[in-house]
Amino acid sequence: MQPSVPSPAPSSEPSSAPSAESPVETAVASSPVAASASAPAAPRFDERLTAPRSWWVIAGLIGLSGGLIMFPLGTVPMLGGLIVAAVLAGAAVSSYGSARVRVVAGSLVAGDARIPVSALGAAEVLDAEEARAWRTHKADPRAFMLMRSYVQRAVRVEITDPADPTPYVYLSSREPEALVAALDAVRAEAA
Repeated sequence: MQPSVPSPAPSSEPSSAPSAESPVETAVASSPVAASASAPAAPRFDERLTAPRSWWVIAGLIGLSGGLIMFPLGTVPMLGGLIVAAVLAGAAVSSYGSARVRVVAGSLVAGDARIPVSALGAAEVLDAEEARAWRTHKADPRAFMLMRSYVQRAVRVEITDPADPTPYVYLSSREPEALVAALDAVRAEAA
């Protein structure tokens, strides 16, 4: 049993401490400066390179084929084969399509790579033909590439850090103009 502590008697004098509803505290708590200091920076650009719908149809067909393979063994094995094959195929499609390209907190985040915008040079929007060329015969084996074959367009960004042997970053993007604009905006803010 814990000892009880007497509560202080209510006072009839006004308190000098600000109340919970004080306009000063409310204004400070709702100011944009206070909110931005505590909240993480919102990304200027955020794109997930999701797999096309046709890949999900193919994953469903793989599940169906798993069920058909197990059909001669009975109903329960057939359902098991259908579920296991569909889940595995769906997980593979989801995993491959979960790559993200973001510009957040002064950095370009592409997949697992995080590159400060200060280490980046010029960014170039690549149309479908140029993107194919930079994926194939123009490609440098030292480059960092986050590419998805189902995304036709891309962005190529030079790396200007002399300590980094990576010559450029190749990023597949459905919105390459927006990605370049976000990189330029962050670079302009830093200058």
